Amino acid sequence: MTKKDNMKTKTDQELIKLLADTRAELRTERFSAAGARAKDPNAKGKLRTKIAQMLTEQHARSVAARQVVSA
Repeated sequence: MTKKDNMKTKTDQELIKLLADTRAELRTERFSAAGARAKDPNAKGKLRTKIAQMLTEQHARSVAARQVVSA
């Protein structure tokens, strides 16, 4: 998965769904790691990075939409 390209090509609804799914995955990763050793120790960081990329793209779109409306 490429970082910026995939986020920019997704629609708003796809981004919202992917964000919810990723947050749920992070939640399960966080709580499942409480008792056992994680398979991928970097998984939580990767998921947080993915969430940040999605939120950044959503913010960029909302700023662009505000600029179009005010112009």
